[in-house]
Amino acid sequence: MRLWVSVLLVTLALCCYQANALVCPALAVDIENFLTMPMEMFEKTLKVFPAPSDAAKAKLQVKKCTDQMSKKDIQIIILNMLLHSPLAFKVSAKRSKVSLME
Repeated sequence: MRLWVSVLLVTLALCCYQANALVCPALAVDIENFLTMPMEMFEKTLKVFPAPSDAAKAKLQVKKCTDQMSKKDIQIIILNMLLHSPLAFKVSAKRSKVSLME
């Protein structure tokens, strides 16, 4: 391994030891909307962000694919995400149109 990779890993270990794996509540809401909203509604919410048009088109292409997922798979994704973020669970549980306990 190169020396700079070792130095980078040690630096990250020393400087970023307080990082955790919890999902940010805003990200949890965004992912939930991405998975559960109809395409037309999601396009409107996407326009709020000042993203390049290529990035927006790419996200809509991925949305077309995820819209073909089964409801059960979507519920599993949302439930796993919520289990890793207690704050996101409170926000999402109130807003969710998807029943997590089917």
